Amino acid sequence: MIFINIEVKNININYEKKGEGKTVLILPGWGTTIDVYRNMMNSISEYANVIAFDMPGYGKSEAPEDAWDSDAWVDFIVELIESQGIKELDLIGHSNGGRIIIKMMSRANLSFKVGKIILIGSAGIVHKKPLKIRLKVKKYKLGKKILNLKFVKKLFPNALEKFQKNAGSEDYRNSPPALKQSMVKLLNDDMRDLLPNIKVPTLLLWGENDTATPIEDAELMEKSIPDAGLVRVTGCSHYVFLEKPAYINNIIKTFLTGGK
Repeated sequence: MIFINIEVKNININYEKKGEGKTVLILPGWGTTIDVYRNMMNSISEYANVIAFDMPGYGKSEAPEDAWDSDAWVDFIVELIESQGIKELDLIGHSNGGRIIIKMMSRANLSFKVGKIILIGSAGIVHKKPLKIRLKVKKYKLGKKILNLKFVKKLFPNALEKFQKNAGSEDYRNSPPALKQSMVKLLNDDMRDLLPNIKVPTLLLWGENDTATPIEDAELMEKSIPDAGLVRVTGCSHYVFLEKPAYINNIIKTFLTGGK
């Protein structure tokens, strides 16, 4: 295992690489670190050179100062790949990592060649929010507006901070300020129209009980990506690769090596 710290987009990024052969880059889900993908990484290192990194703002990677949109996240990945002189690689994206891959594959004239793609519980499909959620959002915006009033802030100086800490998902609450704004931008960026732009063999790995990115998203991706295949895993959720690691690792190996 080689431990490396490099500067990408003016922030320090912690990453590790292991193994020899063709490069496989793992793009992490939101708020995750290398440790989440350790088992997968160890398996892939037996037949390839695998790279994994701490998501910016987590683990040993610095957080960006600005709120990155999807294009800025792609810029980050492109710069990371180019900084290592990689000319050809396979990509694995979990959750938000998959979203970035979808966006990146719509870019023309990348300086490197992508051979195969694996999307695991990939994000990227925006759904109309249920009425309950829409009302919750309206309530949050109204509460934020009221707590931002000068006289309210004077009377209750810590109220806004406490209100914001208790709002949103766990991922949102645990994110640094710039990443919270980035998450909002990403969650509203629907990429379904970009799916046909993925022209390389793509494997979709999905837990049938995934509530973060439902199995219907996988079915849509399978129909929209020209050369895609879906593996549904029963009894598993958004972290299918942690719930059935040996099974998933075998599928990944078969796909990436062609069964050799």
